[in-house]
Amino acid sequence: MITDPNFYAVAVPAVLLMGISKSGFGAGFGALAVPLMALAVPVPQAAAVMLPLLAIMDGFGLKALWREFDRPLLKLLLPAGLLGTLIGTLSFGLLQPKTVAGIVGAITLVFLAIRTFFPPRADAPPPPRALGVMAATVSGFTSFVAHAGGPPIGFYLLPLKLTPIRFTATLAVFFAAINTSKWIPYAALGLIDGTNMLTSLVLAPLAPIGVWVGVRLVRVIPQALFYRLFSVGMLLTGLKLLWDGLR
Repeated sequence: MITDPNFYAVAVPAVLLMGISKSGFGAGFGALAVPLMALAVPVPQAAAVMLPLLAIMDGFGLKALWREFDRPLLKLLLPAGLLGTLIGTLSFGLLQPKTVAGIVGAITLVFLAIRTFFPPRADAPPPPRALGVMAATVSGFTSFVAHAGGPPIGFYLLPLKLTPIRFTATLAVFFAAINTSKWIPYAALGLIDGTNMLTSLVLAPLAPIGVWVGVRLVRVIPQALFYRLFSVGMLLTGLKLLWDGLR
C-alpha cells in the first residue's frame, strides 16, 4: 500500500472531486483527479488507483440516475467511446500521459473560446451526429489514459441543452460502461497489483460521499447555473491539463 502522506494529501481531494463530477455537477472537474494524484505518483499508477474507486462511484451514480438517461443518445456515443478505449489500449506507452493531457487541455480551451465569443443561437440546430462519434471516441481514449474523458464528450453534449438530470444520467451510464471496459486492459498492462488495489481500498469510503453530494446538488440547481458551473469546470480543467502538457 502507498504510505506516503503527500500522496494522501492530494488523493483525498482528488477522490472527492471525482465523486462530485460523477454526478454531473461540475463534471469538467473530474479530469483533474488523476493530475492531482500525479503530483505524488506516476500517472499510470494514479489511474490504476482511481479505477476501483470509479467502479464504486459508477454504482452509486447508476442507482440514483438509471431511469433518466437518453437512450438514443447513448446508442450513438457508447460504441465510439469503447472504440476510444481500444485505441488507448493499443497506443499505451507510445504517447506520454502529459502529451495527452496537453492535447485535451488545448482542445477544451478552444471549444470554450468558440462558445464564449461565438455563442450558438437559440434556434441553432443540434451539432451533427458525426461530431458526437468523434467526441465520444476521443473521450474513450483520454478516459483510458488518464480518466479525463469529461471535456471531450462535453464538446458534443453541452450544445444539446439537455436538462441537468438527463445530461448527468447519460454521462453516468456512458462512463460506467467505459470504466468497466478498462479492467482487462489495465490488468494486462500490469497496472492492477496489490499496492494499487490496497491503496484504493483505503480511499474507498470517500467514493460515495462525493457522488451523494453531487446528486443532491444536480437535482436542485437551476439549469442556467448548472451549465455555467460546468463551463467553469471545463475552463479550470483545460488550463490545468494544458499546463501539465507544457511544463
